[in-house]
Order: sequence, then structure tokens, then C-alpha cells
Amino acid sequence: MFTVIKKNHLIATLIIAIILITFSVITINTAMAHKRLPKLGYTIVIDAGHGGFDAGVAGVATKVKEADLNLKVAKKLEKCLTEYGFDVIMTRTSGNGLYGLHTKNRKKRDMEARARIIHDAKPDAVVSIHMNYFVQSKQRGAQVFYKKNNERGKELAKNIQEVLGLNLEHCNRLFLSGDYYIVNCSDYPSVIVECGFLSNAYDEQLLISDEYQQKLAYYITLGIMKFFDIDPYQIISL
Repeated sequence: MFTVIKKNHLIATLIIAIILITFSVITINTAMAHKRLPKLGYTIVIDAGHGGFDAGVAGVATKVKEADLNLKVAKKLEKCLTEYGFDVIMTRTSGNGLYGLHTKNRKKRDMEARARIIHDAKPDAVVSIHMNYFVQSKQRGAQVFYKKNNERGKELAKNIQEVLGLNLEHCNRLFLSGDYYIVNCSDYPSVIVECGFLSNAYDEQLLISDEYQQKLAYYITLGIMKFFDIDPYQIISL
């Protein structure tokens, strides 16, 4: 009888301990979720590539539109950067392009509108989100491009590529200079992050998943923080 009572008492004690630990973890996580991190004083322009009539490339299996995926990743990146204390300006926040009601020269108008947003923002960095496509379907992984002869842009690309390469499969690729309007339109540190290849069925399945999009946003954020010599753990502990 004594043994049974002692055993029941032990079980009850363990249950109470588990409840208390669980409550403590929930409380800590809730506090962290609502903790207002200090502003860092850096402004980032996030450009979700394409939009409107310009859907970009399409997934080889699902035919998903690049423009839609760009916006989803860009919004997750905006949320992540904001939570870490960055000020963020988006070039587009909907599926529409930036060319207005005009029907002529829509692509030119769209790109010029993005350039105006960048110049007006006077940002510390510009990150344009895209999806890649290549005739050889075996190509996989994210790759970062920067403006030729822009050393700060090169450094930003290097940091983002390194973090992606260390944490995501098939992303250990070379960061390269590229002749793209969105990085050429200003002298601010600017990069294009090609998040993966929609020409590869495996990459496509990753890119359409909410979980992988969140990982991309998080690791791009860490790459940006590394560029500014910011330790994310020090920010959280403040």
C-alpha cells in the first residue's frame, strides 16, 4: 500500500513538474514574440521581382508563376527584417506591376518606378527577390548577384551567399556580378537573390513550400546582418 501511494505521489509530482516547465517555456516564447527589439537604424529596400503582366518564369512541374513566389518570399523577408529592427521599404506589396494604367512601355515604366522607390528611400541596402531558370534542369540552389565594380554590393552578396550555402542544400554556389537594371540603377549596395531554379522539379517543390520560403527569408536576413556586422543573438538579449 505504501509503495502504491509513493508511486502515485511520484507520478503526480512528475506531472506537475512537466506542466510547470511547459508553462515556463510558453511564457518565455510569448515574451520573446512580443518583445520589441531596438531599431537598428538601417533601411532595406526589398524588391519582389516581376508582377502584373510580367509573371517571370514558370515552374517546370506546377507552372507556378515566379512573380507570385517572389512576393511571398519578399513579404516573409520583410517580416523577418522588421522583427530584427530594420526599417523596410517594399517596391511592391501586391500582385500588380508598377507601370500604372499605361499600356505602352510597361516593363520600362515598371523598372523606372522601382528605381524611383530606391532613390527616394536612400537605403543602406537593396535586395531583389527572384527565382532562377536554366535550360539544364539539373541546376539547383540559390545564387546571389551584385553590380559589377560595386565593392559594398559584392560584400553584401558574399555574406548572403555564405549564409545560404552553410544552411541550405545546393546553395553553396558562387556569388557573381551581373548586368541587371535593379542593381545598376543606383550605387547603393544592391543584390539579386535568385532563390532557386524553377527549371528543377526538386527546387520547385521546395520553393512553393511555406517552410522553405521562411528559411530563405531567415537566412537572407542573417546574411544582411552579417554584412552590417550585427550579431542577432546580442540583439535578442537586449
